[in-house]
Amino acid sequence: MTISGFLLVLVSVSLSAVAQTAFKLGVSRVELAEGAALWLKALSFLLSPLVLAGLALYGVGTVLWLFALRQMDLSLAYPFVAMSFVMVAGSGILLLGEPVSPTRLTGLALIILGLLVMSRG
Repeated sequence: MTISGFLLVLVSVSLSAVAQTAFKLGVSRVELAEGAALWLKALSFLLSPLVLAGLALYGVGTVLWLFALRQMDLSLAYPFVAMSFVMVAGSGILLLGEPVSPTRLTGLALIILGLLVMSRG
């Protein structure tokens, strides 16, 4: 794995994690009318500035992902998408005040360990 390929993967995955956090913040701030039609609720979500920002971040991240795939094997690059699990959990805990438990931390540590093993092979 080259440094440039790893950086492309890292930035792409990071943008996806930030996008997920923006989605959560965006949909949490939308007030839905009781009994509103599903399409109106969906439209309310889609028009949230944070949801729109999240979609834009996903778009940029996807373009960077395409450049990363050009430089490295898919079977090596794709497992690094698991970094987004760690990043999203971190933002949930640090920014959103979500609960942290020993079980959750153990799972995150196993993901990180698996990524370290994969990157060495």
